Amino acid sequence: MTESPRTAAERWLAAEPDDDIRDELARLVDGAADELTARFTGRLQFGTAGLRAAVGAGPQRMNRLVVRQAAAGLGAYLLDQGDEARDRGIIIGYDARRKSDVFALDSARVWAKMGIRVKLFDQQVATPVLAWSITETGSAAGVVVTASHNPPADNGYKVYLGDGAQIVPPHDTGIAECIDRYDPTTVELAGADDPLIEMVGDPLVEAYIASVPAVRRRPDVAGVTVAYTAMHGVGGETILRSFAAAGLPKPAVVEAQFEPDGTFPTVSFPNPEEPGAMDLLLETAAAAEAQVAIANDPDADRLGAAIRQPDGSWRRLGGDEIGWLFADYILSTTEGDDRLAVTTLVSSSLLGKMAERHGVASVETFTGFKWIARAVHDHPDHRFVFGYEQALGYLVAGQPLDKDGITAAVLFAEMAAVAAADGRTMQDWLDDIADRYGKHVLADASVRMPPAEAKAKVLELRTNPPSEIGGRAVRATEEYPEADLLRFDLDGGVRVQVRPSGTEPKVKLYGEAVDEDPAPFVDALAALLT
Repeated sequence: MTESPRTAAERWLAAEPDDDIRDELARLVDGAADELTARFTGRLQFGTAGLRAAVGAGPQRMNRLVVRQAAAGLGAYLLDQGDEARDRGIIIGYDARRKSDVFALDSARVWAKMGIRVKLFDQQVATPVLAWSITETGSAAGVVVTASHNPPADNGYKVYLGDGAQIVPPHDTGIAECIDRYDPTTVELAGADDPLIEMVGDPLVEAYIASVPAVRRRPDVAGVTVAYTAMHGVGGETILRSFAAAGLPKPAVVEAQFEPDGTFPTVSFPNPEEPGAMDLLLETAAAAEAQVAIANDPDADRLGAAIRQPDGSWRRLGGDEIGWLFADYILSTTEGDDRLAVTTLVSSSLLGKMAERHGVASVETFTGFKWIARAVHDHPDHRFVFGYEQALGYLVAGQPLDKDGITAAVLFAEMAAVAAADGRTMQDWLDDIADRYGKHVLADASVRMPPAEAKAKVLELRTNPPSEIGGRAVRATEEYPEADLLRFDLDGGVRVQVRPSGTEPKVKLYGEAVDEDPAPFVDALAALLT
C-alpha cells in the first residue's frame, strides 16, 4: 500500500541529517497539504543530465537523502556491469553551490560502504577538471556536484562513465532503475575516514593545467589583453593558472565575481547567455581596453564572449558565432582527411559548410554535449578536432569528451592575439567568414506551455506538417524523433526547427537563413503552435 505524503514526510523527517532541511520539512508537515503532496509524490527523476533541482526537503528536491539514493543507484549499476568497478573506483568533485561539499562526501561514503574505491577531491573543482580526471585516473565513473548555470537556489548531480563522457541512453534508464531499489531514508554509509576513500586534489589539477597549452596552435604569437569573469564560480584560479601555463598574459578579471560564491550576489541568473549577466565583465573590458571579454559559467564548462565594435562599444556573441570563429581557426590550422567536426541539430548549419570546404567530415547530432561525445565514439576511424553546441559549449581538445570552458578560453584568447597580429579585429574575422560563406542569420523563440501539451503540439505538426510557413513553401520536412525535433526547409534556404524543451515547460523554436532574417518564419511557426 502506497504511503500518504504526510506519512512519507514524517518518515523522511526522522532520517533528515541537516538542521536547515529538517526545519523546512517540519514547516511543510505543519503547513499546506498541497505543497507537501507536491514534494512527496514521486521523486526527482534521474536522466541524461543526472539530477538537478532546487535544494530543499523531500524527494522532489536536492538534499542529502536524495543524493545518497542516487549514489547507491549509480554504485549498484556499475557493480551490475562487473566487479572491476570496485577497484577502478569512482572519482567525485564538487563546486561552490549550497551543500555541494556534503553531497560529495555522502556519495563517497555510500560507495565505500558498497566496497567501491572512491577518489574524492579535497577542494572545489571545475567540471572540466573532474571530467578530464576520469580517464586520467582510469576510474569507472565520475560525478560532479554542480547545477552548472542554473539559478542560485539549485544544485545538481552530473554523472560520467569511464570514457569521460556524460551518460546517454540506455545508461540513464539503467541507473534510474537501480536508484529505485533504494529507500533514500535507509541508505547505509561508511565512515568519512574509510580507507576506501582517497582524497585527491592539487596533483590532478596541476596535471590538467599542464595539458592545457597543447590546445594552442600559434604559441609564438604574443597575447593581448583579455577581460574575464568566473561569474562567482570555481573556474577563476584554474583559468589564471592555465593562461600562465599557456604563455598568455594574465586576464583582467572582474574582481567582484572572481571568488566562488554559491549565492551569486551580483547576478540573479549566473548564465553568460542571460541578458545582463556579463555587464560587469563589459565594464572591466572597457576599463582595461581589452581586445575581447570572456566568461565562464559557474562550473566553467561553458564559454561566453563579447567583442569590441568599431565605435568602441561591446557586443555579446551568440554561441554559434563563437563556434564559427573556433571552427574557422581550427579547421585552417589542422590537416588530414581523417578529421571530424561535430555539432548539434539546433546549432548553425555553417559548421558543415566550413568542414566540407576544408575536406573535413562533419556530423550533426542531438541536442546536448553527451551526444557530441557519442558521435566521436561512433566514428573511431576519424580524428576529432572540434565540437560545439550553440548553448556556449565547446570542445577544442581531445580530452575530456565534454565541453570545456577553460581550454576554450585559452584558445579564444590566442585567436584574439592572432587577429591582432594580422591587423584585424574579431568583428573583422566574423565579417570575413560571412563574405566567404554568406551571412548566416539566426533567430530563436519559445512558447510556454505545459510539457505534455508541448509534446502534443510538436507531434501534431509532425503528423500534419504545414505546406508553407510565413508565406514561404516548405520544400522538405525532416523528423528526428529521438530528439523530439522537427525541421522544415523552406524555399530560399530558410531553416526552421521546433522541439519541446526537455527541462522547461515550453516549446523551443530555431531559425536560420543566409542573407535574410529568419525571425518572421520563426514567429509564423510559433503561431502554428498556438
